[in-house]
Amino acid sequence: MDDAYEKLATHLSYLGMGMPYREGMLEILKENMTPTEATVLLLFPTRVAPLNPVKLDEIASQAGIPREELEELVESLAERGWLFSGKTSDGQQGYALQQVGFGFPQLFFWKGEDTPSARDMATMVTKYFNRQVTEQAFSGSETKPYRYIPVRESVDQSTQAVFPYQTMEKVIEQAHTFALASCPCRMMTQFRGIGCDHPLEVCMKFDELAQYLIDRGFGREITREEAMEVLRKSEEAGLVHFVDNAVDGIKHNCNCCGCACWNVGSIKRRKIPRDILMATYFIRDTDEDECIACGNCVEICPVDAVTITDNASAVDQDWCIGCGVCISHCPTGAAKLKQRTDKTDLPLPDFEKLHQNILKEKHG
Repeated sequence: MDDAYEKLATHLSYLGMGMPYREGMLEILKENMTPTEATVLLLFPTRVAPLNPVKLDEIASQAGIPREELEELVESLAERGWLFSGKTSDGQQGYALQQVGFGFPQLFFWKGEDTPSARDMATMVTKYFNRQVTEQAFSGSETKPYRYIPVRESVDQSTQAVFPYQTMEKVIEQAHTFALASCPCRMMTQFRGIGCDHPLEVCMKFDELAQYLIDRGFGREITREEAMEVLRKSEEAGLVHFVDNAVDGIKHNCNCCGCACWNVGSIKRRKIPRDILMATYFIRDTDEDECIACGNCVEICPVDAVTITDNASAVDQDWCIGCGVCISHCPTGAAKLKQRTDKTDLPLPDFEKLHQNILKEKHG
C-alpha cells in the first residue's frame, strides 16, 4: 500500500514546480487519498508546464481499471484539488497534476474555511515546506518562477513606458477571467495562532487557473474592476505584489506580507536567500539630501531591509526585494526605485516558455 505513495512522492518531485521527496510529503499524500487514487495520479505526465491538461484517452489504456471508474476517480481528485481540470489545446476536457504554487499546497486553504482537516494540513504543510526543502527545490534553477512587481506609485512614468509589464495594471489588462481566493499563507498562520492582520481575500488567479477555481469552488469570480480594487486594497495594506516571471499569460498574483508569506516572510526572517525563488528587478535607492529620517520606510518595509543610519535611511541591498512599498510612504520623495544593474535578464516572453526553461534547467 505504502509503495503507491512513495512512487507518487517521487513522481511529483519530477514536476518543474515539484518539491523534493520527503517523509512529510508521504504524510500529506496518505492523509488525502487512497492508494488507488495515488496510482491514478502516477499516470499523468510530469515534464510539462503547469496547467497543461491531457485527455483521459491518453492515459486510460494504462489505468488497468474500467473507464467509468477512472473518470469517477479523476473527477473526485479534481474536485478536491489534486488535479487541475481545463481545456486541452483542441478544446476537450483534460486534467493535469497540480504543481507547487498552482494548486499544491494551496488547495487546502483557498476556500478560507476553518475546518479540522485544514488545520491538520496547515501543520503538515508547515512541517514539510521547511528551509531545506525550498532551497533544494529552487536553488538549482537560474530561471526564477516568480517576480515581484512594484506597487503603482513607486515606478516612475518613464520606466513604466519602457517596461509596461512591470506594472500590475498591465497584468490585469491582459487577463480575461478573474478569480479571488483566500491567501493560503495567512490561513496557515491563522491556524497556527500567529497574528497577522492583513487582508485575507487577496489571492488572485487569471484565465484558465481562474476558471478552475471558479468551477471547483476554490474561489469566486470577480470582474476586472474588482481585481483593480483588490490591488488598491493590497497596496493600502502595505502588501507586496508578485506574479509569474513572464510578460504574457500570467496565471496568478499573490499579495504578500512579512508576517505570513512563505517567501517574503522567510526572507524577512533571513531563512532563505532573497533570490532563490523570486526575480527582483528593482532595488531601493535613497536621496540622502531629501531624507528626513522619519522612519516610515523602516516601519513599513516587509523584509526589514531598511534602517536609520547617520540621520538618513539606509537600505540593505542584499535583502531589498524592490517591492516599492516604502516609496509610497516617503513624505519627501527621497526613496526611489531603480533597476538593478546586476539583473540584466528580463521576464520570459510567456508562461509556457518560462516553465519550459525551468524544466530544461531541472532535467537537462
